[in-house]
Amino acid sequence: MQAESISSLQTALAGIFGDAPLVTLEQNVDRALKTITAQLDCDGVFVLSAFAGIGGIRPRNLYLRPGVTGGANPRHWPLERMPFFRQLMRQPKLLNVKDIAELPLQANAEKQLLRQWQVKSLLVLPPVQFGETRIAVGAVNCQRPREWDAGFINELGTAATLIGAAMELTRIAQALLVSEHKYQELFNQLPLSCCLVDRHNRVSMLNAIARQNLPLVEGTDLLGLIKPEESAILLDTLKVVRDGVLHQAWCEVSFNRPHPLWLKLSFSRMSDDPQHLLMLADDVSERHRLADELSFHANYDALTGLPNRFHFEALLARQLPVSGEEPVCVAFLDLDQFQVINNVSGHQAGDKLLCQVALRLKQLVRKGDTVARLGGDEFAILMHYCNLDTARVIAQRICSQLAGHDFSWEQKRHNVSVSMGIAPLDAEASDIYTYMSRADAACRVAKEQGRNGWHIYCPTDPRMHRLYTEMAASVDIIDALNQNRFQLYCQPIEPLTGQHRGAHLEILLRLEQEPGKMLSPGIFLPAAERYNLAPRIDRWVVDHMLRWGGCNLALWQELELVSVNLSATSLGDSEFMDWLEMRLLAEPELVNKLCFEITETAAVSQVEQAQQLIELLRPLGCKLALDDFGSGFSSFAYLKRLDVDLVKIDGQFVVNLCDNKADQAIVAAICQLGREMDFEVVAEFVESSAIGERLMQLGVDYAQGYAIAKPSPLDHLTTGLRRPWHRN
Repeated sequence: MQAESISSLQTALAGIFGDAPLVTLEQNVDRALKTITAQLDCDGVFVLSAFAGIGGIRPRNLYLRPGVTGGANPRHWPLERMPFFRQLMRQPKLLNVKDIAELPLQANAEKQLLRQWQVKSLLVLPPVQFGETRIAVGAVNCQRPREWDAGFINELGTAATLIGAAMELTRIAQALLVSEHKYQELFNQLPLSCCLVDRHNRVSMLNAIARQNLPLVEGTDLLGLIKPEESAILLDTLKVVRDGVLHQAWCEVSFNRPHPLWLKLSFSRMSDDPQHLLMLADDVSERHRLADELSFHANYDALTGLPNRFHFEALLARQLPVSGEEPVCVAFLDLDQFQVINNVSGHQAGDKLLCQVALRLKQLVRKGDTVARLGGDEFAILMHYCNLDTARVIAQRICSQLAGHDFSWEQKRHNVSVSMGIAPLDAEASDIYTYMSRADAACRVAKEQGRNGWHIYCPTDPRMHRLYTEMAASVDIIDALNQNRFQLYCQPIEPLTGQHRGAHLEILLRLEQEPGKMLSPGIFLPAAERYNLAPRIDRWVVDHMLRWGGCNLALWQELELVSVNLSATSLGDSEFMDWLEMRLLAEPELVNKLCFEITETAAVSQVEQAQQLIELLRPLGCKLALDDFGSGFSSFAYLKRLDVDLVKIDGQFVVNLCDNKADQAIVAAICQLGREMDFEVVAEFVESSAIGERLMQLGVDYAQGYAIAKPSPLDHLTTGLRRPWHRN
């Protein structure tokens, strides 16, 4: 709960119990329970009170929201007959039951009673005792089972303390009518720090807890113990109570001591003399310490102690109004091959290196420059009064010095280097993210140049244009996934040999940026790989393709084969692979028509994952195709390790096939290999009938290209039967 809610609840309870006649205690407790139920959003609150001397209990007070009592009288809840609740009153134990079915076996009677009252969840706090008052406060939820979180428990506990204190103070006030001496003794027994404050703001009549825990003695001036800047809030709090504006008010102040001490001081008027106030003091130092700690973690990186991304962005935002008055540069740094150190020596070694790099960066920048850790192995530098010439000097110093930094871990030595991108601030952009993306793009260029170097952002650099295009495409991809703006297309794969009745289709993906305008797959697919969005795209494609097949089952059954591409990133994503297996198992009528295509590059770089994919697909009846075959140098070697069904020849060997004997020889060799290793061969980029005829002569099994058919929307498909492209 927010602090405002805590203040509201406590103020409301104080208003209920403050300055009320003794005869209204029971009514006030009922009002308090109604207020607690409303503000803490539960269905009911009750107070259990112990019988003096016999150890029994009775439902002292109970409030249930209208509509959840089932027509029963909420004043008659026979808990006193329940042995489990009697045991709770004897033992200080928290009962937190999300579902009453979780109550122990010895609480069967309680279960039946609670079910009659339609109670789903139950919470009973440990009993609290003030002098001779011993109560337990609980809450119920009747609408549905719920988790009673720590925030709710703490707030209900605070309310229980106030109710118990009110009951005990009422009992004490009644005892005062009999004996002032007895009142003094009971006042000293209260487990809260209490004292009186006179009209001159001096304390008197401290109870035992106050003498033990507070830096106060008889006659101490409250204002003399706090910081001068906090005097105003304390005086205002005292005044509103003395003037009768509020019956009770509180404030939090810090006391001048060797160790920080924050106290929450609550003041109430005395009935016999409104200028004399009763003060309750609660030590809240731990909460303030945690608040300071949270503030640190919100602005600084816990590992390196550097400013974090949030704090860095705030500092950068302050520079925008003065960016034209002084030269300022932003630098992004990325550790080269940091993942290698994590993989070889472990994450503990990686954390140690990050701390060392953070220290070195602070030593290598100028005084007044800000070094921040953005996350992972990414750092940033905000360089004040820095033109491009100075930025080059700083960048060269950082790159050369870190390249000479030796990092050893458990007798293993690692090379350390950084790639660094620099962007100057100017008046063109109005937000910090423009500059940060420029520095990030320049850093990526530095990495592509071979790492261990730096690059300065230049808007006319074509590499920057490409990176910006991919960044923009990544935004389009996320938006398309959220708005469902991707479209499935299909392109036939025509058999050149044999008799085939059904069509073989490859599923392709298109992204519509705006009505009538498509974003090229050559732009958004590389962006998806770079920004780790490919698994999300592959999941969308597979899911929507299977949905289409389920809605067009007769059409799907006419097809011979449906091919769909998987990215290299998806192969290495265990979460995606688990999802793929479960999704395919859910479609037994469709999976035997599926063929998954992976590129040769993906298979070579992740051969183990490719083999795992084969092991997943084979039992389901799916096939596997190796795409862009021949584009690498290890094609034939990896064919030995991968049991594929189809091999798609890279288009560079097909487009000039009729005129290039070398291409013909390579295609013929692949066909011969297919016959020997029992896989079929597909030729891409078939742009003319002549190429198709030549492929037939060389023994290619399938052809795909614009000469056969261009891609068209999958939703426009009306038949699953093939339309022969050529005559046999």
